[in-house]
Amino acid sequence: MSEKKSPKLDLKELSFSQSVSYYFDKAAPHTKAPNGLLEQIKACNSIYKMNFPVKFGDEIRVIEAYRVQHSHHRMPTKGGIRYSLQVDQDEVMALAALMTYKCAIVDVPFGGAKGGIKISPRNTPPEVIEAVTRRYTTELIKKNFIGPGLDVPAPDYGTGEKEMAIIMDTYMTMKPGDVDGYACVTGKPVSQNGIHGRTEATGRGVVYALNQVCSYADDMKKIGLTTGLAGKRVVIQGLGNVGYHTANIITQYGAKVIAISESDGAIYNDKGLDPVAVLKHRQETKSILNFPGAKNFKKNMDALEIECDILIPAALEKQITEVNAPKIRAKIIAEAANGPVTPAAAEILNKKGVMIIPDIYINAGGVTVSYFEWLKNLSHVNFGRMQKRFEEKSQRNMIDLVEELTGQKASKEQIHRVIHGADEIDLVNSGLEDTMIKAYHEIREFHKSTRSIQDLRTAAFALSISKIKDAYYAMGIFP
Repeated sequence: MSEKKSPKLDLKELSFSQSVSYYFDKAAPHTKAPNGLLEQIKACNSIYKMNFPVKFGDEIRVIEAYRVQHSHHRMPTKGGIRYSLQVDQDEVMALAALMTYKCAIVDVPFGGAKGGIKISPRNTPPEVIEAVTRRYTTELIKKNFIGPGLDVPAPDYGTGEKEMAIIMDTYMTMKPGDVDGYACVTGKPVSQNGIHGRTEATGRGVVYALNQVCSYADDMKKIGLTTGLAGKRVVIQGLGNVGYHTANIITQYGAKVIAISESDGAIYNDKGLDPVAVLKHRQETKSILNFPGAKNFKKNMDALEIECDILIPAALEKQITEVNAPKIRAKIIAEAANGPVTPAAAEILNKKGVMIIPDIYINAGGVTVSYFEWLKNLSHVNFGRMQKRFEEKSQRNMIDLVEELTGQKASKEQIHRVIHGADEIDLVNSGLEDTMIKAYHEIREFHKSTRSIQDLRTAAFALSISKIKDAYYAMGIFP
């Protein structure tokens, strides 16, 4: 009797969560993990779907919402909450799984989770957004799906500091005796126990990662680029939180942002765009189009096909598909968004020699700094508060000693350059940069040492799965 063959996988038909599973399955053989453990790592542990009524003007509307905890190999679980009409269970499951692998890649001790509410943040009155956020938080509390040691949400698409502050206030109202309650959520305003640098963390992490990726001369030579970010021509899709901060910070490294794409179209200037000026123009006119000195593209997706060195999709998933992948003319694609390149597109781009920096690594800056905020809330002290003045006094003493030994006096400018105790933002950015550098070094070394792996995404997934495997072994669950 002949063996029945499984049907050939059609990469064009995969849903978002199926795409993540496809990447997992592709990487799994390189991990030396037993099949049973691989199935456990791959599966979503808990899925909570809820429906609740909210008053919307004179109407009562039923709101559909989700919270998915993908993996409990580390606790608490961690992941953002997005507000979007496109939210569904498949999307939230995929994003939760990506969070698990992302946390493992950057050695943040969380399991992955994600939340979503099917609502339009742009077309919903603020008072309704607040009511929805409070009711959603209440539902999570009732089911033990939120708490400093259980599950810690954060901002995502359509949410920000305001929503996180509402979540924290709701949690503290219902659990007033929880001394660590402020750690129930991250991405809060600094005035509400947040941390400096969290807002721009994902974008800053993208730039730190790209700076490290572009530092290897042999890797850059293969794709026809020089080392460093200076002079690189960059196209960015999305001028939200991640896209804007990525654009702004990467120009500080000498790169040139030549095009920016948004939902209403795209703008292009080969001489470079000023991200700060573009954002101001958008706030004043409600559109990025007609920016002085720039050419308009009415089809926002056209910007993805502009010839450039680095393409940064920083919007939503499934932006580069098998349809437009053959037209992509970038040397590097940095997945600042989650899942912007579909598996079918990735196959085409890999054959073209395009270097894809995977989302589970390059956009991990947000969860890294969220981890720092969580630690700050648990320790009940601001970073830098204990050592800033001591460091400055030590540096002043060193300058005094040098002046005494040499007989020369340092200028005020020289003293100012040397004497600087670390503030919270200095420590956060330093920790983030070190995390992104170390993680890429590990991914690159894993890739180089495993010759059967052809791309960075497979290497990143395999490395992440291996780290999760080791965590399960350390718990003694598997022999």
